[in-house]
Amino acid sequence: MKVFLRRLSRDIPDRNRPSVVPAGLMISDSNTPLSPAAPAVRPHLLGLTREQLAAWAVERGFARLHALTLWHEIHQKGRTTFTPRDRMPPRFLQRVDEELAQDRPTVAKETHSSDGFTRKYLLALADGRLVETVLMRYHGRTTACVSSQVGCAMGCTFCATGQMGYVRHLTAAEIVAQALHVDAVLRETAPSTEGPPTSAPALAKPEHPSAFHRHERLRNIVFMGMGEPLHNYDAVMQAVDILREPSGLAMAGERLTVSTVGVVPGIRRLAREGRPVSLAVSLHGATQEERATLVPAARRWPLDELMDACREYTAITGRRIFFEWTLIDGRNDRVEDARAVAALLRGIPAQVNLIPLNPTGGYDGRPGGVEGARRFQDTLKAAGIPSTVRQRRGIDIAAGCGQLAVG
Repeated sequence: MKVFLRRLSRDIPDRNRPSVVPAGLMISDSNTPLSPAAPAVRPHLLGLTREQLAAWAVERGFARLHALTLWHEIHQKGRTTFTPRDRMPPRFLQRVDEELAQDRPTVAKETHSSDGFTRKYLLALADGRLVETVLMRYHGRTTACVSSQVGCAMGCTFCATGQMGYVRHLTAAEIVAQALHVDAVLRETAPSTEGPPTSAPALAKPEHPSAFHRHERLRNIVFMGMGEPLHNYDAVMQAVDILREPSGLAMAGERLTVSTVGVVPGIRRLAREGRPVSLAVSLHGATQEERATLVPAARRWPLDELMDACREYTAITGRRIFFEWTLIDGRNDRVEDARAVAALLRGIPAQVNLIPLNPTGGYDGRPGGVEGARRFQDTLKAAGIPSTVRQRRGIDIAAGCGQLAVG
């Protein structure tokens, strides 16, 4: 395990450190995992930022306007097919078809929760690998939980994705495609404004002036699905840049949350680069020993090193950090645990998100109870630390936090 975690740290790109390439293997700044070298593949249309697509068009002698029109049609209008009637010349569309991949994940399975608010999508990628994506509905907003990897290398003991192991990183295009899929579902399920009235989805307000309240557009994206986002740093941040583009989904920075188990090089790099996203750090234990038993990556990036990185992040960015704490009955849900969390976070702009443990086949712990969560919150409040208890969504279809996995 120690050897594996040392190697894992080398997979987090550092612009100031050259990559070491073992014989016969390939690794790049795009955070490609160690794997046999593969033939070059076409760039993917969904993996290009608006400016990258415009530059691609201009380099080939086409007007910048054609690329911007194509971008708008895909990311703002949700289009997937195009004709010259869309104000783009046939030669341009032909060149796009020839040089840019356009495949999208297909829905292998769709599952609806009995709670009426949650849908889970099993998506098949071009190479046959599978990932899961979740749509959650709330009052006044909708949230997509997207995956960043097939599997996960971090091995958190209570997480189904960690239990399945690591397979590969997702590309920026595969990440963006998940968000576009959920946005398309919202468009399709929104009440019709023409013809006979149709029933509104649960918690949607059809007469509200905001498209977010009507559940017509995606409001929040959380990188809390399968995988460790900061282990796949470059692809995730490329996706973030695409999703934030004002002429596309236009996701505000505070509505994009990147979660990590504590990949310290990624946290420090995120602070230096200054992307306006929300950072969530999975804590789960307030001492190094306790945390390492739940989060094996803590053996590579110890708790004191993680907290130093968090202080650096808040000092540079001026943003608070959301610390996630899975409540496990009798293990980390006691008042003394809450006091230890309060002491650990002293001086850090923070909010604690309490998450009752969700069941997985590979872990036999039980979720902390309602009273225990209330006492935990009261203790944090007395120390001046705000907290919330996460609303549970989709537990019956294994769509909750820590439950996503594929066979």
